[in-house]
Amino acid sequence: MKKLISYFSAGLLFMVPLVLTIYIFYFLFVKIDSLLKIPLPGIGVIPGVGFISTIILLIMVGFLVSNFLTKKLFVLLDNLINRLPLVKLLYGSVKDLLNAFVGEKKSFNKPVLVKLSTEGAHVMGFITCESLISFGLDEYVSVYIPQSYNFAGQLLVFPRTQVQPLGCNSADMMTFIVSGGVAK
Repeated sequence: MKKLISYFSAGLLFMVPLVLTIYIFYFLFVKIDSLLKIPLPGIGVIPGVGFISTIILLIMVGFLVSNFLTKKLFVLLDNLINRLPLVKLLYGSVKDLLNAFVGEKKSFNKPVLVKLSTEGAHVMGFITCESLISFGLDEYVSVYIPQSYNFAGQLLVFPRTQVQPLGCNSADMMTFIVSGGVAK
């Protein structure tokens, strides 16, 4: 009976992450594909055409945003959106989050170990702002502490003396933190 339970557990540990990963990618593919349902003459809607069209559209917009001639137009649009009271909050937050991971100003590129007040306790995080002078906190830095098994975290402020930079890869550290210390 113990052997049977062991096989069941091993199968579960292998299949659940695999099936969940496939499902999430399938779900994203179907959702993105449904954004642009482009019917082809005489054939109808072909699965994947909307997905490929969305990818091509994103590449084209990325080219236009990066192009010298059209960049000013997109900056103007960005400034306009940032002036709309409620829209600014959501738009700015999403933009900042995406920039933190894939933008030119990646924010999670300075992994640190922070000593807490408690005896021997430390947390791992990323310095997001090295100067808090504008808040009257000359000797403090802000550190983002991601949560394990979650896409959330907390922004905490620590004295510089409690923050120790780590010489490790940011992506590896993020994986380590989000996995709850399981992945190395």
